[in-house]
Amino acid sequence: MAKTGYTLPVFAVAAAKAALMVLSPGAEAPKTVTLDLMPELVEIPIYQVARLDGTSALGITRSDPGDNLDLTRNTPIWARVISTPRQSQPLILEAGEGLGKTETGEPAIYHYARQLFERNLFPLIPEDTTLIISIILPEGRQLASRTSNAAFGILEGLALLGTSGISQPLSAADHLDEFRKILQDKVKKSPHLTFCIGNNGLVVAQRLGIPESAIVQTGNWIGALLVEAGLRGAESVLLLGYQGKLIKLAGGIFNTSSHIADAKLEILSAAVVRAGGDMATVEAVLNCKTADAAYFEIKERGLAELVFNNLAEKISQNAQNYVKKYADTALEVSTILFNRQGEIITQTKPFVWDNP
Repeated sequence: MAKTGYTLPVFAVAAAKAALMVLSPGAEAPKTVTLDLMPELVEIPIYQVARLDGTSALGITRSDPGDNLDLTRNTPIWARVISTPRQSQPLILEAGEGLGKTETGEPAIYHYARQLFERNLFPLIPEDTTLIISIILPEGRQLASRTSNAAFGILEGLALLGTSGISQPLSAADHLDEFRKILQDKVKKSPHLTFCIGNNGLVVAQRLGIPESAIVQTGNWIGALLVEAGLRGAESVLLLGYQGKLIKLAGGIFNTSSHIADAKLEILSAAVVRAGGDMATVEAVLNCKTADAAYFEIKERGLAELVFNNLAEKISQNAQNYVKKYADTALEVSTILFNRQGEIITQTKPFVWDNP
């Protein structure tokens, strides 16, 4: 059975809580801290914690994502906590070295992570005190260079990102039931769901202002979860993903794991032919090493708009047919494709999210 772990925000909050605890007079350094992950309580080990002076302390944890293939495994997370007289707000979060910043200079600490900080630290902050917390990821800048964070507007490091504190191994088949349960909970709150394909899909969804209550992460089981959505009474699903992954649906591939099927260049080539492209363009696409390189090849030849419009329509139609076949119900499906830089290439209809 695959082992679950926790997402990066959990360890950042744990380090901060441990540092805050040792600022209390006479407090001993905790070896673990209890966190409320909303709704469950978990124990997170603390590797080191020390008071620096009368008003500041440093806590250190290490990331443990379980059996997920996560590049942050075992990376240290530091939280420096400074206690100051009450300012305009009780908690100020700052980006230390290795924690990314947005293009506007704000710490790359997203909604769920901020909720975790508030839920777990607010009850411990005296009424006359403001905490300034700086999250430091000593290896963050180096690790971020191995991701596409910068293309998504996360600069100089990693982000505290996610919609859950639990890190599930998204590629492990025995966790498909977990995805189903999450979808079942989400559809009770909103009949209009957004399927995020990969972590980059989550970043784009948040940029578009899609509420977390409607976001469903799918792993590679897009087909199974589309059917689940239909069976559970969803009215619509927006498929939001990187084109090199999501276009597999245009070829009738509904489990997008590369171990099962990987025909993205062939699917792109067929779409080029359908759009009136010549054999030189087809050959150029087939000779590309990645779907992203193929996208730019098609774009340079002036065919991108037609090719990807057609693909998005085909994805939506195939998805609707798939749900009708296996769930015997109608489900409206729309599609947004983006490139590796997070830029939206096409969408099947104008996107306006009505926040429930």
